[in-house]
Amino acid sequence: MNGQSQDFKELLLQTDKEFHRLAAEHHELEGRLNELTAKHYLSEPEQVEEVTLKKRKLRIKDQMEDILRRHRQS
Repeated sequence: MNGQSQDFKELLLQTDKEFHRLAAEHHELEGRLNELTAKHYLSEPEQVEEVTLKKRKLRIKDQMEDILRRHRQS
């Protein structure tokens, strides 16, 4: 990712409430996934949680990309 793109994301974090909310949720999911992957063994519920969190994280990333695209076009 180039510096200009990163600057644009930083601007959106400060000016777009929805983008900021999504970024915060993405960060929280990443933290929980890191906790799960640090374990040597995952119980069945933890395995289900891991898959669910990964799907949510991808959806959030897609939503953030949509916001980035909309702002770039305007």
